[in-house]
Amino acid sequence: MTKTNNSQPSPKERSSSRISKNRNANKNQMPLGIAVLVIMIIIGFLLSNISVKLGLFWITGICFGFVLQKSRFCFTASMRDPYLTGGTALTRAVLIAFAITTIAFTAIKFSAYSSGLPIPGQTYITPISFATVIGAFMFGIGMVIAGGCTSGTLMRVGEGFLVQMLTLFFFIIGSLWGAHDFEWWKLNFILKGKAIFLPDLFGWFGAVIIQLLLIAALYILADKWENRIFK
Repeated sequence: MTKTNNSQPSPKERSSSRISKNRNANKNQMPLGIAVLVIMIIIGFLLSNISVKLGLFWITGICFGFVLQKSRFCFTASMRDPYLTGGTALTRAVLIAFAITTIAFTAIKFSAYSSGLPIPGQTYITPISFATVIGAFMFGIGMVIAGGCTSGTLMRVGEGFLVQMLTLFFFIIGSLWGAHDFEWWKLNFILKGKAIFLPDLFGWFGAVIIQLLLIAALYILADKWENRIFK
């Protein structure tokens, strides 16, 4: 009686085979990665010869994209994941970023204010009205359907996602259309709201404390939400 030999690989062998294939794929991509790096450096030098700002923008954009891609940081996911998956890691990361920028921007603005200089960024304090709510709601729907906001879309376009390329195309069209009609929207809707600058209402220190307390409350809520979902 002959004994049949089972030729099927074990799970451990299959896992080793997959790891080996991934390593070979990474080795094959190494020359391409080096070529892309050289091209980026050359473009950076060419842009710097035209304008120092262009070179700085190029380097900053590449670094920002690298951080986004490696961290998978996306504002859409931070708002969407608590509802779809229950995870709030990105939500809490965004809240921490808001807390840091709150302190940093307040320091910059208060320094200018205390020195009697014009406060930077005041032109970006726009009126809040019902149009803001409608716009945020529409933009939120679009972000979820598209699978990313501006930062997430640009990052995934760099990764080669075809759907995100389509999203970017219509994002550009919508932005151009919005810029063309912006003055009409501003005159008929936006300016009918009220501009709110928290330091005018609560003072500089009070405004920072209120905003940080609100961010802390949202952070605790996000943490409790994730613990409740995965408990």
